[in-house]
Amino acid sequence: MSTGDKIENSGEKLKGAAKEAAGKAVGNEHLRAEGRADQAEADIKQAGEHAKDALKG
Repeated sequence: MSTGDKIENSGEKLKGAAKEAAGKAVGNEHLRAEGRADQAEADIKQAGEHAKDALKG
């Protein structure tokens, strides 16, 4: 996994966590769900990068 991909995935996960926290703070369930979805997407991308790394050796 390249460093750029790690940074990008971490940024997406952090953005999702911020959205989820903001949604919780203001009582906006849609924003919380969007934040959780962003975090899940970042986790999936990270898992894909790990799988590519494992195949490379």
